[in-house]
Amino acid sequence: MSIERLRNYVNGKWVESSSQSTGDVVNPALGEKIAEVPFSTPGETRRAVETARDAFPAWRETPPLERARYLFRFKDLLEESFDEIAKTVTLENGKVLHESRGSVRRGIEVVEMATGIPSLMQGSCLEDVARGIDCEAIRQPLGVFASIAPFNFPAMVPLWFLPTAIACGNTFVAKPSDRNPLSQQKIFELLDRIDLPAGVVNLVNGGRETVETILDDPDVKGVSFVGSSSVAKAIYDRAAKSGKRVQSLGGAKNFITVMPDADMEKSVAAITESCYGCAGERCLAGSVLLLVGDAYEKFRDPFLRAAESLRLGNGLDEGTTLGPVVTRAHLDKVLGFIERGIEEGANLVLDGRSPRVDDYPNGFFLGASVFDDVDPSMAVASEEIFGPVVCLIRVNDLEHALSIATANPYANATSIFTSSGRAAREYRYRADASMIGVNIGVAAPMACFPFGGSKGSFFGDLKATGRQSIDFYTDQKVVISRWY
Repeated sequence: MSIERLRNYVNGKWVESSSQSTGDVVNPALGEKIAEVPFSTPGETRRAVETARDAFPAWRETPPLERARYLFRFKDLLEESFDEIAKTVTLENGKVLHESRGSVRRGIEVVEMATGIPSLMQGSCLEDVARGIDCEAIRQPLGVFASIAPFNFPAMVPLWFLPTAIACGNTFVAKPSDRNPLSQQKIFELLDRIDLPAGVVNLVNGGRETVETILDDPDVKGVSFVGSSSVAKAIYDRAAKSGKRVQSLGGAKNFITVMPDADMEKSVAAITESCYGCAGERCLAGSVLLLVGDAYEKFRDPFLRAAESLRLGNGLDEGTTLGPVVTRAHLDKVLGFIERGIEEGANLVLDGRSPRVDDYPNGFFLGASVFDDVDPSMAVASEEIFGPVVCLIRVNDLEHALSIATANPYANATSIFTSSGRAAREYRYRADASMIGVNIGVAAPMACFPFGGSKGSFFGDLKATGRQSIDFYTDQKVVISRWY
């Protein structure tokens, strides 16, 4: 098959990059190269930003209702191309097809939210704040915004940002992950069809140099990033230093507490999906299970059976319930964590290393793996693995579980499984993660609520999606007036 070299989208046109530096896009199930991505030059990145800057004044003056109509058309095209985009996500990322469909649906829900911009962007007014003086607060767009997308949700995450940003009247530059930019390419093909004014949306492929050019460009007013915490902090520091708004979503180590009174059958099903869905490559994946009292005996063996029953394979094949991880290098990283856990004394009770996937011998596969007899200080229990590896820890009570979860430097999401309202309230009250699940394995907020963690999992103050995203993409101007 011929290998496609991807293009950038700048000023309403698809353009070839002149860069001689490229990266490979690889199908994780096959281990085969399926496309080539250029690492755009700083000049090409700068050109995209300048185009967005020049398009901003006219786009800002476009009434919000008209901006919303573009998004209605965009939403219709996303629905028409739903299966094609989902299959592309599976091809480039590896996740099972129903997981890809779920992620694309979540992205479309953000577009649906953004179509309500005439209401969401409204300000407020109060007459006679003093005698004869009125005060009003209005929201105004700021200019050029950019996104730097991760590999694990290549279609969904960019849709957290772009629709809301342009609905608010800003212009946009998107930088896809160089590991899997194909689904974002397809999304821009749809954006090209809705006849947005040239320059409102732009796409630049690239790597670190492209990111640094965006972070340093004075015409970029704000940046949204999703990725590991070390990179998230570096992004935040560099962009904030140049005066930009930043929402930088980092890594996670998500703790799930199981109480003795939980519905064990339903809890096992939900937690298994949380831990191993998307091959564990998501920032909301359960990673450490804190089993309270005799919940350990009730939960452990059914969970091991559920994990062992997951079927490895190509995410496009019917019956596959666990796809490959994204790259060979990432597979080696996760395997390194397993070796480290063994060296530290944890008991590998389910070993997913060296699985047999007969039809796909070159894929980046790792079976579901479980460590028992884990101490919270071990690397496998404290550091982000980002793969299908789970730790079991027996704890004495709810207090013990909370002490372990809150001691970790990450605080993205956490869940409790219980039938006790008192225990659930105590957990949600005291847990320091920003996304809390009660009998929910993946505590993912809907598009109308904010998405983002705390502590080492988030750098910034205004989070993705929901009303906080409207605040992020607009400035609140207060006008105080008196007429003589």
